[in-house]
Amino acid sequence: MTAPRRLALGAAALYLVTWVTSVAAVPLYGGSAFDAGAALAGRGSVLAAGLLEVVLALAVVGTALALYPLLRPHGPGAALGYAALRTLEATVILAGVVAILPAVARPASTAAPALDPGVVAGLHLVHDWTFLVGPGLVNPVNAVVLAVLLLRRRLVPRFVPLLGIVGAVLVAAMNVAVMFGVMTPQPALAVPLFAWEISLASVLAVRGIRPADGAPGRVPAPEAATAVGSPA
Repeated sequence: MTAPRRLALGAAALYLVTWVTSVAAVPLYGGSAFDAGAALAGRGSVLAAGLLEVVLALAVVGTALALYPLLRPHGPGAALGYAALRTLEATVILAGVVAILPAVARPASTAAPALDPGVVAGLHLVHDWTFLVGPGLVNPVNAVVLAVLLLRRRLVPRFVPLLGIVGAVLVAAMNVAVMFGVMTPQPALAVPLFAWEISLASVLAVRGIRPADGAPGRVPAPEAATAVGSPA
């Protein structure tokens, strides 16, 4: 198996990890990301959710690291921008984990932290905001950066990046509206962006990303033309 093929399969697998961990963490926290009035879940549930979000953050960065060598020949700036934005998204996610864990536990202890209820509510609120800013606002931006590159260079079937752009606009618009209190989160609006990642991961797993001209396994255009016109 070639290195590009391994990287594409690795990126697809890491996208799967991001879906599982992000979806599973929300109910373990008590569903706070979808219900502003939901109470924070118990100690064990929140600790499990925090651990899942740590894995999520690592997988988010991992997708960028796996895709970067494949994308760089097609657009170095966009490839670097995607990696940087994915890292930023992971950083915001980890900030939320660090904020919420003191509400339920102390390191190396099974005793309750005994924080004031107002402090716990504040930490809970910080975590909710990191969920909105990281996966809610930064993620759509990095999705557009990647989708535009894939679309312009025709690296995957056209419908895949178009789905990503539409999904990113819907999610970003929804979360800006949520930020200003115009509406409550509508999970259905995230379906196109979720479908974009599923479609992209499927393409990566099945066929990978088309290599750039001059990459191993491809004959540069001028040489190919010469080869076609030369006698046997």
